[in-house]
Amino acid sequence: MYAVIELKWHQYIVRQWDTIIVDKMEWNKWDKVDIKEVLSTFDEKWENVLVGSPYIQKAKVSVEILETKKWKKINVLKFKRKNRYKRKFWFRPIETVLEIKKIEING
Repeated sequence: MYAVIELKWHQYIVRQWDTIIVDKMEWNKWDKVDIKEVLSTFDEKWENVLVGSPYIQKAKVSVEILETKKWKKINVLKFKRKNRYKRKFWFRPIETVLEIKKIEING
């Protein structure tokens, strides 16, 4: 069973026991959270497909927060030609690692 969920304006296709990396969430480590923003669900053979408008009612995905960490360094370069302007900086985005525990369709 697969589900399409929405977190912070991003959509993720998940299935049970998957581990996904999302933008920083304000949850603590080892919290168990139910996500009710389920856009659609389907199985491997595309036989049982449910599509919400925009969300499926009484559907939820249970997740567990594994950790919040910094990702690898990202290099950003701003450049304007003919003006001799160049600016270079780096940053490390903070990301949250989630593990999908259970996908429930009927509440």
